[in-house]
Amino acid sequence: MADLFRQTKTIAVVGLSPKTHRASYAVAAYMQAHGYRIIPINPREAGKTILSEGCYADLAEARQHHHIDIVDCFRSADDIPPIAEAAIQIGARCLWMQSGIVNIDAARSAHEAGLQVVMDRCLKIEHQRFLVHINTATESE
Repeated sequence: MADLFRQTKTIAVVGLSPKTHRASYAVAAYMQAHGYRIIPINPREAGKTILSEGCYADLAEARQHHHIDIVDCFRSADDIPPIAEAAIQIGARCLWMQSGIVNIDAARSAHEAGLQVVMDRCLKIEHQRFLVHINTATESE
């Protein structure tokens, strides 16, 4: 996972809400503050901005303007299969399903297409663990 964070530049957040109290917003804002480009994906907010970034209706539209490394999903497990297929089609490196989201079939499809798959984990929490690992390694050198 450390390599994934090191090599990632752009994260598409599917289901990113403009509401600052929502988990999707907090996670995206955290990742943006740590230097990652956030691409909001939310059909209800398409054409607007969230976190000072233009929002797109879907991954295919976003891919016309940005290379996407991670597709971070804040959608129900039942909504994941078409998102996984879109992540495959746009050439994403990773399909990430946030805490509480598990879809084995979508994960299998994405994995078979060569994507790294993470399920039922929070991107922000895992990034914080990565930072602790980096800091600990630096201190011991």
